[in-house]
Amino acid sequence: GGGMAAEGDVELELETETEPNGSGGGSDGAGGRAAEKPRKHDSGAADLERVTDYAEEKEIQSSNLETAMSVIGDRRSREQKAKQEREKELAKVTIKKEDLELIMTEMEISRAAAERSLREHMGNVVEALITLTN
Repeated sequence: GGGMAAEGDVELELETETEPNGSGGGSDGAGGRAAEKPRKHDSGAADLERVTDYAEEKEIQSSNLETAMSVIGDRRSREQKAKQEREKELAKVTIKKEDLELIMTEMEISRAAAERSLREHMGNVVEALITLTN
């Protein structure tokens, strides 16, 4: 049986082919193939980077939290003050009831929104409408 021997050879070949892959990439299987080495290395480096990033972030968070909080606090109060000043300025602006109603009906917005845009444009109904349509 010359044919038999050939068939046996083929079977043997198949077995050796599937083994390294089937075993879940045994250490010598992966090491033998150059193609897999760089990929392994990269993922390792990336993991390490992620770990150090995380550690640094944690440090930054704890040390700068108080500073950040006070900075945010200052900025908030400053913004609040500026807002109040602005509101005061806007409140001084005299607006006509008709203008207000016109904007409300034209733009289909709330009275507060209409009033605000009108005040922001120093009571100029045309400018307010132009801005709202843009």
